Amino acid sequence: VLVNNAGITKDGLVMRMKPEQWQSVIDINLSGVFYTTQAFFKIASKKRTGRVINISSVVGQIGNPGQANYAAAKGGVIGLTMSNAKEFSGRGVTVNCLCPGFIETDMTAKLSDEYLEEVSKGIPLGRLGKPEEVAGMTRFLAIDPAADYIPGHCFNV
Repeated sequence: VLVNNAGITKDGLVMRMKPEQWQSVIDINLSGVFYTTQAFFKIASKKRTGRVINISSVVGQIGNPGQANYAAAKGGVIGLTMSNAKEFSGRGVTVNCLCPGFIETDMTAKLSDEYLEEVSKGIPLGRLGKPEEVAGMTRFLAIDPAADYIPGHCFNV
């Protein structure tokens, strides 16, 4: 089982974003997923079994002002997930991704209470998600036999 969960933000408006802000987010959030998955597939495809769970973000689906680099990287993770699922499902390796929304993490702790309150109004449950809720879905995709027949999906959590 491989869970690709590394991620950073270096927010900034496109007009003011420095090349290193763009590149470091792409390198860690997208290229890191590619390289770890590539190494994992070399082992898993020989064994003809394995599961990959990539952690993307709803920002990769809908974008967010000031996060062009993050949105591009996380959107790339979604595309990479779909391509890899088609490439490796026939070898017994399932590939899926999770797209967490606003979750109570160190990343969201940096946001103002006013902003988080406003964001919560747009969430059907009226609150931020909890890390254990994302972990539960990750666990399901990683080890539950019911996930054996789930290749190439992105789940919003």
